[in-house]
Amino acid sequence: MSKPEFVYTTFIKTTPEKLWHALTDTEFTRSYWFGCSLSSDWKVGSRMHMDRDGKVVNECVVLESDPPRRLSYSWHSIFDDEMKKERPSRVTFVLEPNGSAVKLTVTHEDFAEGSKVLPSISGGWPLVLSSLKSILETGQPLDFEMAKE
Repeated sequence: MSKPEFVYTTFIKTTPEKLWHALTDTEFTRSYWFGCSLSSDWKVGSRMHMDRDGKVVNECVVLESDPPRRLSYSWHSIFDDEMKKERPSRVTFVLEPNGSAVKLTVTHEDFAEGSKVLPSISGGWPLVLSSLKSILETGQPLDFEMAKE
């Protein structure tokens, strides 16, 4: 039996370089990730942390970094006691030019059996990625709020 995974694909009218910047720039991530920011030097083996309101919610490690084509990092949710007990899962972004757009495929996989993280990210990723698409195409992120953990 295969492990459950989450896959989301969207097309964004932008360039791979602009999309890469949006995925890796701390201030820019805060603009579409509903106040959550991602901080790292984005080198393989480096730590990356996600924080909201000064509190770290996810501790991650960069696993792959091939700008502007592919980015992968571990994902360890620490804001919830049950999720914190789980082993880290893995997020991978694949950026593929497609005419005047970029095909972005996000795969989140390698969850623990009975994972509490999987249902959480299954609702979160579509909100975050829709807001990312909106800000890159219109200059404005979505205006609804993500539930606070």
